[in-house]
Amino acid sequence: MSKQADAVKINILDKEYLVACADDERDALEASARYLGDKMAEIRGTGKVVGIDRIAVMAGLNLAHEAIEGGGAGGDTENTASARLHKLNASIGKTLAKFRRRELN
Repeated sequence: MSKQADAVKINILDKEYLVACADDERDALEASARYLGDKMAEIRGTGKVVGIDRIAVMAGLNLAHEAIEGGGAGGDTENTASARLHKLNASIGKTLAKFRRRELN
């Protein structure tokens, strides 16, 4: 299994992002990006939430809720979900910061 990280282009709500990803995790990243994009498009489609940042936060909250509810009552599962959500939140924060810097230039 290769653990080399390469930049992978993903598209979410008509925006392109470069994300470092190990070769053996590329399919999962692309599936995650599609799933997130679908959730964000669904939220945008309601017309109740405006702005990419707010849509991303709402999608993140919805996905976090699904992960926690789907995790069951086992403490081990909750800790794993919590760690994964923390890592995902950090990644989203970094991506949004890069996006904002690009918009300001």
